[in-house]
Amino acid sequence: MEATTGDLTDPLINHADGQLFLHEAFKIIVEEVLCKGTDVKEKVCEWREPEELARLLDLELREKGEPQENLLQRVRDVAKYSIKTSHPRFFNQQFAGVDYHSLAGRFLSEALNTNLFTYEVAPVFVLMEAEVLRGLRELVGWTEGDGLFCPGGSTSNMYAMNLARYRLYPEVKSRGLWSLPQLTIFTSPESHYSVKKGAAFMGFGMDNVILVKGAAPFLVSCTSGTTVQGAFDPLHRIADICDKHKLWLHVDAAWGGSVLFSKKHRHLMKGVHRANSVAWNPHKMLVAGLQCSVLLLKDTTDLLKKCHCANATYLFQQDKFYDVNLDVGDKSVQCSRKVDCLKLWLMWKAVGSAGLEQRVDKAFLHARYVVDQMKKREGFQLLREPEFVNVCFWFIPPSLRGKEKNADYQNRLAKVAPVIKERMMKQGTMMVGYQPLGDRVNFFRITILSPLVSQKDMDFFLDEIERLGNDL
Repeated sequence: MEATTGDLTDPLINHADGQLFLHEAFKIIVEEVLCKGTDVKEKVCEWREPEELARLLDLELREKGEPQENLLQRVRDVAKYSIKTSHPRFFNQQFAGVDYHSLAGRFLSEALNTNLFTYEVAPVFVLMEAEVLRGLRELVGWTEGDGLFCPGGSTSNMYAMNLARYRLYPEVKSRGLWSLPQLTIFTSPESHYSVKKGAAFMGFGMDNVILVKGAAPFLVSCTSGTTVQGAFDPLHRIADICDKHKLWLHVDAAWGGSVLFSKKHRHLMKGVHRANSVAWNPHKMLVAGLQCSVLLLKDTTDLLKKCHCANATYLFQQDKFYDVNLDVGDKSVQCSRKVDCLKLWLMWKAVGSAGLEQRVDKAFLHARYVVDQMKKREGFQLLREPEFVNVCFWFIPPSLRGKEKNADYQNRLAKVAPVIKERMMKQGTMMVGYQPLGDRVNFFRITILSPLVSQKDMDFFLDEIERLGNDL
């Protein structure tokens, strides 16, 4: 059966018509996402309540398809009503901004649509991934080792847990948890929630995270760049303890790992070379684009493969005509594994290590600038002096200033950040996150990492917080 020329609703799409549609869709993406979406004169978001948004998008899936002009409007609507994370005034999460070389790599990865498990189906990317991992391990301080790209830092942390368990108790792979003693994981109170989530997912149980009397410790999970305050654990001191007790030392550097590119700031991770494993998300501070996450290992005994291999003979035949060590799929718990190395490789090629270092250093300078400006303004109170590029603060509206000793002060202060957040979202002017922490009531956390951000954007941020909150 031949495709119907000019009919994109036909399941057998004509190449010429399909490419025309793609060309028109790309024009919309460039206009709405990459031009308007990075323009400070445009909104960060077009807020709509869920019911209205569902109606505007016409989400229902029907039996018959739609013509090209309708589909292009769908593309435009999706772009219009999505959050513009590349906008210079998007400070909400630890992914922001856009790198165009990385974006080209993401487009190319999607177009090639391959699976990174064997050399025969992904020859370019098997070699590329190995080289990118080698470069990242070198920054950690390892001349050899292993690793792989993972679908997010949470998964990287879970891999480390599984490897640490397997190293101590290899029988777990065949006999399961029934063969093991009660195991516990040591971590800091502000570690990423994925440590507890991973403990639940892998059968350790959340109660066995931190310390359980009488349990057998097998892993210490440190954090380099905590999610909220941007704190760095003292790696050398913790490594001394791990060496003494023969514990696996894992460093969750999903957020902070990129300081290793900076000669000025890499001291924050002093001692990282002593770790057994490191999780690192270049899609955060390096702006490689979601998702771009790695697990790096010091191990040279093929532990990744031993722990996870299932030896599927339809994929990993041992009598292939090339070196079967290039078939990396059995290192992963996934079979289908997305190509995430190209976006980082192309960006790294474009700007070099020196360019990535400048990107990191610029983020620190912006954080220092906004802190200095806060200290000059009434109403801004820092949680603590930032160690990283997370700046945590309360905005104290005029009605609360000087009333810290009032009985209702904390309750009233807790309501300030949510109201300001609602106002900025509905007006679309900017985005920044807030949260409580322990006994400290809601405060703002601005994370500054996008290379598109300027000092004018920092000034706007402070002015806007004041404008939105002065009447509270």
